[in-house]
Amino acid sequence: MPVVDLYNTKREKVGTFELDDAVFGAEVKEHLFHAVVRYQLAKRRAGTHSTKSRSEVSGGGRKPWRQKGTGRARQGTRRAAQWRGGGIVHGPIPRSHAHKLPKKVRRAALRSALSRRLGEDALTLFDGFELPEAKTRRFAEVMKTFGYKSLLLVIEGRDEAVMRSARNIPGVTVLPVEGLNVYDVLRHENLAMTAEAARRVTERLGG
Repeated sequence: MPVVDLYNTKREKVGTFELDDAVFGAEVKEHLFHAVVRYQLAKRRAGTHSTKSRSEVSGGGRKPWRQKGTGRARQGTRRAAQWRGGGIVHGPIPRSHAHKLPKKVRRAALRSALSRRLGEDALTLFDGFELPEAKTRRFAEVMKTFGYKSLLLVIEGRDEAVMRSARNIPGVTVLPVEGLNVYDVLRHENLAMTAEAARRVTERLGG
C-alpha cells in the first residue's frame, strides 16, 4: 500500500498516511474517463431549449391566397416552415439529456482518476485544512506555499470559511467528500485531501 506524507497548511510534514491500493493504486482505465465525463456533463445540461412547430405558432388561420389562378405556389398558411415567422421543422424541444451509466463503471472511473493523480505525484494529503477566517488571501497563501496553480481540494464536510475563501480564486474548487467526482479530478492539475476525507473516500470506494 502506498504511504504518503501528511502536511499542514504551512507545508510542514506532520506524519504519514497509508492509502488503500484498491482505491489509490488501481489500474488507470482511460476509456472510462470519457464515458463518465460525458455522463456527468449530460446530467448538468438544462435541456430548456425550445422552438415552436407550425401548430404552436400564433396566427395563420386564413389561407394567404386562393388555391388556383394566381400563378403562385399553393399556400395553406403563413405559419408554414417556409414563411418568415413560421414554425420550425424538427426543432429542439425541452428534454432531459441524462443517460444511464452503471454505478460500477462510475466507481471504477473515480478510482482510476485518483490513482492517476497519485501516480503523477499530484496528490497532497493534509492532516486538516482549517483557516482562521474566510479571506481569499488566506487560501491564496496556501496555494503559493505549495506552488499550486489549479487545485481540487476535498474536505470531510462543508466548511464555509474554506469554501468562501477559495471561491474567488480561478482554477480552484473545494468539494466535500460526497461531491468528489471524476470530472473535477481530471480538470484540475492537483488534488488535495484531508486525511479524514481520504478515509471516507476509501470507505466509499474500497472493495
